[in-house]
Amino acid sequence: MSTRHDTDLQAGAAAVTPRQIFALALPALGVLAANPLYLLLDTAVVGRLGTGELAALAAGTAIQSTVTTQLTFLSYGTTARSSRLYGAGKRDDAVYEGVQATWVAVFVGLALASLIWQFAQPLAMWLTNDYATSLEAARWMRVAAIAIPLTLIIMAGNGWMRGVQNTKLPFKLTLCGLVPGAILLPFAVDRFGLVGSAWANVLGMGIAAALFLVVLVREHSRAGAPGGWAPQWSVISKQLVLGRDLILRSMSFQISLLAAAAVAGRFGVAVLAAHQIMLQLWNFLTLVLDSMAIAAQTLTGAALGTGQVTRAKSVGEQATRYSVIFGLALATVFALLARPIQGIFTQDAAVFQQLAVPWWLLIAMIVAGGVVFALDGVMLGAGDAAFLRNLTIVSVLGAFVPVTLLSMHFGWGLTGIWAGHLASIVMRLVGDVVRFRSMRWARTGEN
Repeated sequence: MSTRHDTDLQAGAAAVTPRQIFALALPALGVLAANPLYLLLDTAVVGRLGTGELAALAAGTAIQSTVTTQLTFLSYGTTARSSRLYGAGKRDDAVYEGVQATWVAVFVGLALASLIWQFAQPLAMWLTNDYATSLEAARWMRVAAIAIPLTLIIMAGNGWMRGVQNTKLPFKLTLCGLVPGAILLPFAVDRFGLVGSAWANVLGMGIAAALFLVVLVREHSRAGAPGGWAPQWSVISKQLVLGRDLILRSMSFQISLLAAAAVAGRFGVAVLAAHQIMLQLWNFLTLVLDSMAIAAQTLTGAALGTGQVTRAKSVGEQATRYSVIFGLALATVFALLARPIQGIFTQDAAVFQQLAVPWWLLIAMIVAGGVVFALDGVMLGAGDAAFLRNLTIVSVLGAFVPVTLLSMHFGWGLTGIWAGHLASIVMRLVGDVVRFRSMRWARTGEN
């Protein structure tokens, strides 16, 4: 165990400091914001091709996001297990969690990519309800599917590195991949059209995944590292127990996003294009807010790994306070600069019109999300995934789905869809606050 780690454990009984939170949150913010920023650039570049191409990208990215985010336990679940081992002074075991998570990423990533290659066009047709758009989306999806196992490897790498409280290195590795992809993007789109966007994404993810593997090999190969390189079911099965709840949670998120895209497509191409802009901005904003959640998760897991419940509670209180301030600042920016931000992605008057009311719903979601994401991080660090699963499913079925169905029935359009999203966020906010105050999440020990 390192000297720095010894010092951290000796200071563990004290309340968590803002410096400790931000030392983890700021590099994590860079990692979380990098890919959404790339996707925003992608949306802006493809948007110049036309509304049809933007609608096709919306369908393709909706499927891609659904596939990859089902495996969020590769990052968040791995962090939860690794951070407790790290807090208990078992750093090598924490790294070994990353080895097994990477095997899961490879196996599952290849399987999911195969499904996308086979069913791309039918899935795109279901979302767009337009044959020409579905063909363009399918071409994009078949190339982008190559990046699915690469993305999952990166997720696993982020998970174990966060667990050992290293969020700076993942940020550097992520930039090493995304920057070349971003440079290639406009040239590839100009040369190959929409499918050029997918090839640029594959390049960026390929570079980043290779670098994450290099670091994993270096850390696990050092003297004294436990286990080997072969898949170990005893470890993977424990990851999957936690992963089961996180997968169901992610699935409920993605079902709501797919349903929203499908409903938006029924209202026309302009509504679907406007929905794509809203969705990419919300994805960016949630991951920005999630940087505080990652700090909360890592510190909570380490605190509970050494039995420090008071410290874990302090992490939650501090992270929520800073996350709310952050959310209010972001909401103010989006309120004051609405038209310039929208103008980055489209110059279509019909799309501007569709964004008018939903934009304010997005702003309300940013403020509520400041609380939701910070407390979600605490629960994930505590391994309270079953509660988060249940709360998310209830919020989707009890708030989002009814409002979205009413929107389709009464013709509320994009406003109704995003009113459903806001209602689900508010329901999660109430549930998280009640759970945090109860302290039923604060279970101590290594697992």
